[in-house]
Amino acid sequence: MPIFGAVSALLLGASASASEAPVAVVPAVAASIDLAITGLRSEKGDVLVCLSANPKYFPDCGKDAKARKIKVAAADADNIQIAGVKPGTYAVALIHDENGNGKMDMRLFLPREGFGFSRNPKIGMGPPKFKSAQFTVGALDAHYAVRMNYIL
Repeated sequence: MPIFGAVSALLLGASASASEAPVAVVPAVAASIDLAITGLRSEKGDVLVCLSANPKYFPDCGKDAKARKIKVAAADADNIQIAGVKPGTYAVALIHDENGNGKMDMRLFLPREGFGFSRNPKIGMGPPKFKSAQFTVGALDAHYAVRMNYIL
């Protein structure tokens, strides 16, 4: 068997027949995002985390079918890890759901519970835009600090 034939047989495997096409194995690329949460005013309730790649659904990702939604007990929310994130551009929104009802409670159009965003953008009248909270994930793990904000 010529050298080229021996190398081909080795690469394709001894059991592959001539009619089978070689299969390339490409490792899946995914990273973890570690969020260090600061400024929680209590350990009551949960922290709701939304990781979205779609600016249309930021910061309320309730209707974003592709968003990653995580609920963590506030007492355990100092560090939150989102594993298996594919490369891309994302933004994170957090709510400190102190009463555990699964949503942001409002009073006179102002949030009654805490909130935070990736990259800690300035908060003005209304939530920040996706662009001010966005970050890029590659093949390496990413680490971000998120500061919680409370208005009432």
